[in-house]
Amino acid sequence: MTGPEHAETVHGPSVPTASVVLAGTLEAIGAGAYVVDEQGCIMAANTRAEQLLGRSTHDLIGHDAHDLLHRGPQGQDLPRTQCSMRQAFHAGRAAQADEDYFARADGTLLRISWLITPYDVGGRHAGTLVVFHTPDHEQAPAPLPDLATQPLSELHRLALLAETTAQLTSTLDVDEALRRLVTLVLPRLADWVVVDLITERDEVWRYVVVHAEGDTFTYREDLQGPMPPVPEESPMPLSRALRGVASNLAGPQTYQGAPDSGIAVEQRRLFDATGMHSAAIAPIRSTRAVLGALTLGRDENPAPFTPVDLPLIEDIARRAGLALDNARLYQRQRKVAETMQNHLLPQMPGVSGLEMTVRYLPAPDASQVGGDWYDAFPLSDASTALAIGDVVGHDLEAAAGMAQVRNMLRAYAWSQHEPPSRIVERLDEAIQHITDVDMATTIFARVEPAEDGHWQLSWTNAGHPPPLLISRDGLAEYLTDGHGILLGTQTGTRRPDATTQLPPGSTLVLYTDGLIEAPRRTLDEGLDRLRQHAAALAHRPLASFTDQLLRRVRPEGNDDDVAVLALRVPGS
Repeated sequence: MTGPEHAETVHGPSVPTASVVLAGTLEAIGAGAYVVDEQGCIMAANTRAEQLLGRSTHDLIGHDAHDLLHRGPQGQDLPRTQCSMRQAFHAGRAAQADEDYFARADGTLLRISWLITPYDVGGRHAGTLVVFHTPDHEQAPAPLPDLATQPLSELHRLALLAETTAQLTSTLDVDEALRRLVTLVLPRLADWVVVDLITERDEVWRYVVVHAEGDTFTYREDLQGPMPPVPEESPMPLSRALRGVASNLAGPQTYQGAPDSGIAVEQRRLFDATGMHSAAIAPIRSTRAVLGALTLGRDENPAPFTPVDLPLIEDIARRAGLALDNARLYQRQRKVAETMQNHLLPQMPGVSGLEMTVRYLPAPDASQVGGDWYDAFPLSDASTALAIGDVVGHDLEAAAGMAQVRNMLRAYAWSQHEPPSRIVERLDEAIQHITDVDMATTIFARVEPAEDGHWQLSWTNAGHPPPLLISRDGLAEYLTDGHGILLGTQTGTRRPDATTQLPPGSTLVLYTDGLIEAPRRTLDEGLDRLRQHAAALAHRPLASFTDQLLRRVRPEGNDDDVAVLALRVPGS
């Protein structure tokens, strides 16, 4: 479930599995190709690899590539210490070999040439791309060229494009996509990279100007910033690229004449400041529009760009355009979702003698709205209502259902002076007939002053994780009474109530299941983790308590949204 920034703490797409994404990417490579994970096990392979090896994807994925494929010239098992591919894999570096042998499924040997390179498979995990082919006419491929001074071979070109696709399509953040683009082209293709983007308001902005000195990148912020508008008829290379007309070569002499536009003036300044003697400029396009232009430049490398270089740069710019367009669409959707969620989740009321704080953390890999919710509001009898819930779903429909359930609960709680159980029974009867909600969980509670100056909590639980009560001395217990079946089951059973005293200085925590549930972890493990950390944080101010609890307890890689409502009663 998802949602946007709300209250004081919020952390910021659903994606296919890594093997599916990688397999689609590898199909663009004309040679055999597969990707291995950090342990050397095959994650994905393309159709050409299946054909060359006589093995299906099912026979490849999950197997150690060395053990399954690598052989000596006579077909013998190849010790790992004698395998040059394995050594380069462990060193995390690019390498190639002119002659090696793979074992086919039928036991025959396949003489190959191969190239490997580190490969970003998304998330926090690194991978390695292996591209291989059978040498034509028993001729081994040429040695690995100096990529910055010689044209790329077809094998290296395909590998670079596959890596570009994988890296740029695995992020939905514009800044991160641009950073990855820089590392892909520098220094192997150029000494400088410049990215000009057209904003959604049709303004041109020079977002990136980076120089590579070996492996050190220098960002020239003094050359970045707003640019003049795109001229409609200018024949100059950058102007043509920003109109999506064509790719072009350029040099300092290109802009030495009388400028025909403000962009030409900025280009002269760029060449003067960078010392570039040669540049290749390509449009950055999406399927819908021209998004900007990619410029690769050389200053230290004496070889000028030639027309032969343009198709590769165009392919890279095209992939960058698709990635940037996806990132912009995602950010636009996220902004709409954040606005919607901010209107759906309420502000907390001020209650004399009580502290309350709420947090909502959206799911990181969804549309930023979801069905988790919280609420607190005063009742006509001077008590305060508390609620937390979870409507099944991870989309706008779930968010709309959440708003319906929350508003109906508010109406019943205000108008009906009845125990929490009866309020939730009325809610359950109503949602079956007048909403689109299939199932939901909720806790509805009332907190009110007791006669002895303490505070009393009464509640009912409809299939939700139990509230957690922590004393100011760090004793933590779950309030498991008052538990009934979730909403929407249409069983018609009566719901139980429960009541307890809230000790002076104690803290009550209501939360949704995204805080405690995680793959390969039992629910009891999640509950124990929450209780342990809540007890350790009992002495913290309430805002700090809640922030630290979320930071410590929310499972790493959690794909669900989380809502938390924390309440603290005064001390003696």
